[in-house]
Order: sequence, then C-alpha cells, then structure tokens
Amino acid sequence: QVQLVESGGGLVQAGGSLRLSCAASGRTFSSNAMGWFRQSPGKEREFVAAISRSGGTTYYADSVKGRFTISRDNAENTVYLQMNSLKPEDTAVYYCAARTSGWDARSLANYGYWGQGTQVTVSS
Repeated sequence: QVQLVESGGGLVQAGGSLRLSCAASGRTFSSNAMGWFRQSPGKEREFVAAISRSGGTTYYADSVKGRFTISRDNAENTVYLQMNSLKPEDTAVYYCAARTSGWDARSLANYGYWGQGTQVTVSS
C-alpha cells in the first residue's frame, strides 16, 4: 500500500507560479515511478508529467512542456511539480499517482495509487 497526500495548490494569477508537493508513505517510495495528472470540470483526467524511480527520466504533456518541472526526493519520499507561467487553462484538480504496472508513463491505467488531489485555480 502507498498513501499519497498532495499539497501546494491554490489561487494564482496568470503568469504566476505554484509548487505542488506529494508526500508518500507506506512502502519504499523509490520503488515506484510517479506521475502528476489533472482533471477539469467536465473533462477526463489527463496526464501532466511523470518521473522514473531514480528521477533520471521525465515525461511531459505537450501542453506543459517548458513550463512545468517534475522532480523527486527519494530521501524525503516526496515528488514535486513546479508550475511556472501558469495559464487559466491549467485550472484543474491535480493528482499525484504511483505507477504500479506497465511501461507507458502517460497511461492512467498504469497507476495503482492516487492521492486525493489539490485544486489549482489560475485567474486571468
């Protein structure tokens, strides 16, 4: 079992920055690749970013590439999402997830543990 708790969401103006954190507990954190996803009202949950177990490989959705950075600290059992140059279309609930199967870092189906989500609202 893995428990994931996100924090760091909030209200920010367009062009601003936020840093999301996801604290993990329950099993060896470094055993899992991790990902961030988001969901807006009326839309399906979508992939945002992912990071390998060691942190050496990262993946990004085209919509956030160059603006968002995913990182992890295995000593602190935490994964981060630094979000810069935020846009109103980034408004969503952001979820942290631990990958438990498969090789596709972008597929929701490969993530077996999910946090409760944190709201990010970007005003124009």
